[in-house]
Amino acid sequence: MKISVVTATFNSARTVRDTLESVLRQTYPDVELIVKDGGSIDGTLDICREYEPRFEGRMRILSGPDQGIYDAMNQGIEAATGDVVGLLNSDDFYSADDILAVVAATLAETGCDAVYGDIHFVSDKDLTRPVRYYSSASFRRERMMQGWMPAHPSFYCRRDIYLKFGLFDTSFPVAADFEQLLRLIYIRGISTRYIARDFVTMRIGGSSTKSLGSRIQIMKDHLRAFRKNGIPNNALRLSSRYLSKVFEYFR
Repeated sequence: MKISVVTATFNSARTVRDTLESVLRQTYPDVELIVKDGGSIDGTLDICREYEPRFEGRMRILSGPDQGIYDAMNQGIEAATGDVVGLLNSDDFYSADDILAVVAATLAETGCDAVYGDIHFVSDKDLTRPVRYYSSASFRRERMMQGWMPAHPSFYCRRDIYLKFGLFDTSFPVAADFEQLLRLIYIRGISTRYIARDFVTMRIGGSSTKSLGSRIQIMKDHLRAFRKNGIPNNALRLSSRYLSKVFEYFR
């Protein structure tokens, strides 16, 4: 089973080494890395090309314009040749060296369409100290009606599912990941399995969490995702999940 890891980059020179190193450390051998760069001018491409020989033919670099991170991810998924596709952002890295091995084993044993796990967030000042833990353990399909979804950076899905049911809708500014999972899990009912492992370490300050304006946009995107897919919902119901999120900071 071949796993394709897609990393979208744009002016990521400060962090992308951590990302690339963590892929190289994975113990699972049948992995390809696809880097989609959107036109970095800070040396990101130079760093990626420096690492390319270390992947021994298992790394491809795509450089060219895109319409943002979701379009870059779509281009990476379309270029992937693996049976399974996962996404690893260019300021994130794997929390352990056997994550992809566990992903492959679970998919092989269960035959499910996708797997997901947990993630945690850190500050740039100390990459070893978690400041927030996001567990997907309590996720259930019906909880998407409250805006819940599995931790998307831990989501590994068979590529033919993406090709059958569609990639990211790039008209959603910050929550195309939610719309896609709503489509795959809630609408299409793909089979999934939760893996009780911390998959990814993420630096705080991502595009979907860094400002109040982004959070408002998330709400707008979620409501439009339900409308697009013909599912009645409202802002009050979606807001109920924020109380639960407070407890993540105390885990």
